[in-house]
Order: sequence, then structure tokens, then C-alpha cells
Amino acid sequence: MTFNDLGLSAELLRAVSEQGYSEPTPIQAQAIPLVLSGRDLLAGAQTGTGKTAGFTLPMLQKLSQKSVAGKRTPRALVLTPTRELAAQVAESVRRYGKYLPLKSVVIFGGVKPGPQIRQLHNGVDIVIATPGRLLDHVQQGNVDLSRVEIFVLDEADRMLDMGFIHDIKKIQQQLPKQRQNLMFSATYSRDIRRLASGLLHDPATVEVARENTAAETVSQRIMPVDKKRKSELLSHLIGANNWQQVLVFTRTKHGANRLAEYLEKSGLSADAIHGNKSQAARTRALRQFKAGKTRVLVATDIAARGLDIDQLPHVVNFELPQVAEDYVHRIGRTGRAGHEGEAISLVCVDERKLLRDIERLLQRDLPREVMPGYEVDPCIKAEPITKGKGHRAPRRHSAGGRAGAKKSSARTARSGHGQRKKNSQRPGRYRSQAAA
Repeated sequence: MTFNDLGLSAELLRAVSEQGYSEPTPIQAQAIPLVLSGRDLLAGAQTGTGKTAGFTLPMLQKLSQKSVAGKRTPRALVLTPTRELAAQVAESVRRYGKYLPLKSVVIFGGVKPGPQIRQLHNGVDIVIATPGRLLDHVQQGNVDLSRVEIFVLDEADRMLDMGFIHDIKKIQQQLPKQRQNLMFSATYSRDIRRLASGLLHDPATVEVARENTAAETVSQRIMPVDKKRKSELLSHLIGANNWQQVLVFTRTKHGANRLAEYLEKSGLSADAIHGNKSQAARTRALRQFKAGKTRVLVATDIAARGLDIDQLPHVVNFELPQVAEDYVHRIGRTGRAGHEGEAISLVCVDERKLLRDIERLLQRDLPREVMPGYEVDPCIKAEPITKGKGHRAPRRHSAGGRAGAKKSSARTARSGHGQRKKNSQRPGRYRSQAAA
């Protein structure tokens, strides 16, 4: 099958061809005809399989086939969980819609709202946005969503993880009842199906990859190493193997900064990307990395979600994620769209439990490889898992078992300082959506 078989217009086919694509990926081959038919859609596909083009291409086709008189108001709305993903979707809309008379705007926090307001007032057909900043514009009367024909939730699983469910419902109330709804997600969990039941009407379902699996094109291995020697080993791996493009994951923003500084001092061009960086700095770091001017990009999980880097060869877990499912999302940055990739995890003794959780999720043991000269010191014992500052242990790891968890919950309830109250007191008029 080729893109010519999907019923796309000549303008879209020309744009697709200029991007070097001739055959659709499985998710595109299944989703595009369904979206063109007007049906609601719930699509579960592993990250890197081409989900974005799976909805942008038919969305552009449908909007271009129908002209609307009067002032331009948004006819399509795409919600994403992070700024980076919003920017990626906006770029996809721009590339594929270059020969169509459609206008789009990307809306997210971390930047001045003035240019966004001007674009909205001038009239747009497509809005790509993160929930918080979009709600700010709605409340100020800068955007009218009452004529939206196509509503897309991209990375719906991450939307739930980041607590955007209430914002999504508020936005949904601004939309007309008669519209087409599309949900795309990297995982296909019960929570996703529950969200879909309240949003989608008699949807078609597409599932390309099994739930919570890693791409077969990604080679995975574990390198045991002492915690204090991780930075040294990472620098050695990059230099000895002459890796030119490496995405490295850390758990914390401070850790990302510290590691990037260490690599720079080791003679490797490196930069960090996380929620404390300005949007301009994050965009610049990603652009430099994609262009090959920076060899190593060190990122936290939320900041890296949705990064679209063609043929990224190497991903390194400098620290394992606290949630096993995030491991799948991390290594999904490589091995995309059929290309081969490599994922290496540097694992110290403190992370054995996290590794077991990941292997249980994947339903297989990952191969171990000990790097000569970096053997683990047998005298080093695992540190107890604590809930200190900057390190949140999963609830199931806390001491005292179920009884301890109940006591902790009771203390939180009595104190009146629960997470919901904290979130309601966030300062500032505009909210940043990628907080890690």
C-alpha cells in the first residue's frame, strides 16, 4: 500500500512525497481511512509509529474540502500534554499543509501570550495546544471553540498521568456536541478506555502494538555499575564508541544539569532539557541536537515526551524511571518507524527493584553486560528507599506496608496540605505544562 491508495488530495500527497515518504506505517494505513470516513477513533499505537501523521493528514484533508464563510474560528483542536509535543504536531501540520489554504497556531505556556493572542484574533483553522494555556485564552475570550469540527487528544495516556483530566473536561464543555473525536495513545489501558467512553461516540478502534511493549527494533541491554561511576562510564561509552547522537534520561532536573555539565567538562558537547528551562532554551537545545551540533541531550521524562528525532541511534537510561511504563516511553525515542536503535540502562544496586519491575512489565529478562574496568564493587550495599527531597518512592515501596500507607494517608488528610490543595494555589496567570 502507498499513500496514493488512502484517498488523500494531490496537495497532501505532494507534501508527503517531499518529506520522503511513500508508504504509510500500519497506524497510518488503518487510521487515515477511518478518520476520512468521519468516524470517531480510539487508536493505540506505540510511540514512533507515525501517530501524528495518522491524524494530521486526514484532518487537513477534511478541513480543506469545506470552506466556511465569515470570520475564521478554529475548526480543529489538538490537545497535547507538553509544549514539545505541541510544537512537534504544529510542525507536522505546517509541513503537510504547506499547499493548503489553512492557518494554524500553537499555544502553550512558558512564552509570552501576546503573539498567540494576535494569531487567534486574526483567525485560524487549527489550534494545537496544551490544556492550561488554552483554558487561559478561553477564559479571557481570546478563542471561540464553539465551531470545532474535529477534536484530537494526542498522547492521552500522558494526559492522565499529568492530571489533566479536569482541564480536558472543561475544554470539552466549550466544544459543540456535534464533532468528530480522535484519541491517540501510546498505551491502551483501562483508564484510557474509561476516558474514551465519555468522549467518543461509537468509535472505531485501532491497536497496532501490544500494550506496554518495547519496539522490536530497539536493542536493549543492562550495564551494572556503581552509582558514583555512572557519569564516568557514560562518557567512556560515548567516546569509545564514537556515538554522535545520544539521548540520556535522568530522574531530576538538577541531575540533568549536573550530568550535562560533567559531559561538557569531559570534552563532549552536551545540553539539558527540562521544565525549569525557558521554552526558548528548550527549543534551541532540541534544534542543536537534531542538527548534530550537540552530541548528548540530557532530559527528564516529561520534557522528552513527544520528542520526534529521526533515526535517533542511542538512548541511555542514566537512572531507571520510578514507573516501569516510563521505561517503554523512554526507549521508544529510538527504533522509530522501522529504524534500528539501541537502549542501554546504567543500573546500580539501588535500582534492582526498579529493574525487576521493568522486566516484569516486559515479561522477559534484559541481557546484562559488564564493562571491563567498571565492575560493581561487591562491598557496596543497596541504600534504603526513602522519600527525601527530589526523590519520590512509589507507594508500594514505603516501609510499613499497607498499614504504614494508611497512617501516612491519615496524616496527610489531617494536615490539609494534600496535592490537590497545592495545585490550586499555583501562582501566575499562565501555567507551564511541562513541569519536569
